[in-house]
Amino acid sequence: DLGIIPGSMGTGSYIVRGRGNPAAYCSASHGAGRRMSRAQAKRTYGVEDLRRQTEGVECRKDAGVVDEIPGAYKDITRVMSQQDDLVEVVAHLKQVVCVKG
Repeated sequence: DLGIIPGSMGTGSYIVRGRGNPAAYCSASHGAGRRMSRAQAKRTYGVEDLRRQTEGVECRKDAGVVDEIPGAYKDITRVMSQQDDLVEVVAHLKQVVCVKG
């Protein structure tokens, strides 16, 4: 089956085809995954960091979304490389817009 594995506000996402690996219950990651909590991200990063990390992406760049900064998430490229036995990458999508409430 086809699926999508999202990155973060400033990274791409992946369209994948599941390999049906029974050792992993025919599943895969559902995203990059957080490296730090929302509270820690707010303590660690500021609005200028958010602007730098989301350069080239049309999105909110204010204190209300600093907890979603790309640096708060694991490296999606590494996450994808660690699940070659779970999914086949069909397409890599480039982030151009991100909508946060």
